[in-house]
Amino acid sequence: MKIGMVLYPTFGGSGVVATELGKALAAKGHEIHFITYNQPVRLGSFTSNLFYHEVNVSEYPLFDYPPYETVLASKLVDVVKFEKLDLLHVHYAIPHASAAYMAKQILADQGIDIPFITTLHGTDITLVGKDASFEPTITFAINHSDAVTTVSESLKRDTFEHFDIKREIDVIPNFICPSHYVLKPEKDFRNSFAPTGERIITHISNFRAVKRVTDVVEIFKKILDKMPAKLILVGDGPERQKVEQLCRELGTCGDTHIIGKLKKPEEVLAISDLFILPSEAESFGLAALEAMASGVPVISTNTGGLPEVNKNGISGFTHEVGDVEAMAKSAVEILEDDDELTRFRAQSRKQAEKFNIDLILPMYINLYKRVIEGVNSKKVLA
Repeated sequence: MKIGMVLYPTFGGSGVVATELGKALAAKGHEIHFITYNQPVRLGSFTSNLFYHEVNVSEYPLFDYPPYETVLASKLVDVVKFEKLDLLHVHYAIPHASAAYMAKQILADQGIDIPFITTLHGTDITLVGKDASFEPTITFAINHSDAVTTVSESLKRDTFEHFDIKREIDVIPNFICPSHYVLKPEKDFRNSFAPTGERIITHISNFRAVKRVTDVVEIFKKILDKMPAKLILVGDGPERQKVEQLCRELGTCGDTHIIGKLKKPEEVLAISDLFILPSEAESFGLAALEAMASGVPVISTNTGGLPEVNKNGISGFTHEVGDVEAMAKSAVEILEDDDELTRFRAQSRKQAEKFNIDLILPMYINLYKRVIEGVNSKKVLA
């Protein structure tokens, strides 16, 4: 199959999943065309089955804001026609699904029938999608997609709750490639953060308010009161200043390392003992899954899709949003005993294996075939 993969090329979960999906499909012999405004950060080196098409938005004095959706639709038309694609798979509703619909109509006017699948990842529904200025467009684009998927049962329920959806939605969860997370912890790297054997606690996110990174700092302070520990914060974003200020107020700056964005967070996870994800909303929790795949137990909230990923008492613990006291207590329970930590590490890896790409990839391939066959059957009937 020849598939156009439309995505945000950033560190966000939707872009990471779309990139890894494309790479896995290419490894199976499918031809994948990434269509976006920059090279995806997790793409790495190209192979013979991977292609990248850049969406260039020119600046015109007439426009206060670049018309990305229109330019993207035109680019999709061009790539579909000249690369003879079988299917478009767009990740994140805004503006990819509506741009794909526009491209589909332009191509239909030229006698080309291109189906498109929309995958909803989370904030395009739970945050952005609730905005009344976006709701009609998102509803229309979802209802007119040839197939729609969500990354969790929780997000599927949210989609039906917030939008007037009149079609079926398939749940295909996010995934991990286990081979990416078998790194052995480098002693020198670990010692650079924890020179006297302290436990290492990690958080990875975009530092937006919904991630509640300040809760991580508060939880860490309570852990620090019980045992020697170090905190590694991976990422950057609008809440960073608040996080730094809270570290100063709590006196934890000497034990806290904010190291910014990383293309390979698994290198930090390889030296970590615990991962904390206290998000207010999380449609899946890909960062938690990546931690578990690295054998790192997770303390998270029980919101959204997180309980589908992080099993309470097995791969870690889940608690109510904002309950830093309970999260800190669970963290200490795991960290204070070597045998307990070893047990949770093994259980985390085992739980993560349920999201092995070898199990998830066939779900996507079957969906692609179903959608393409639907288009072909329409051609035969015509």
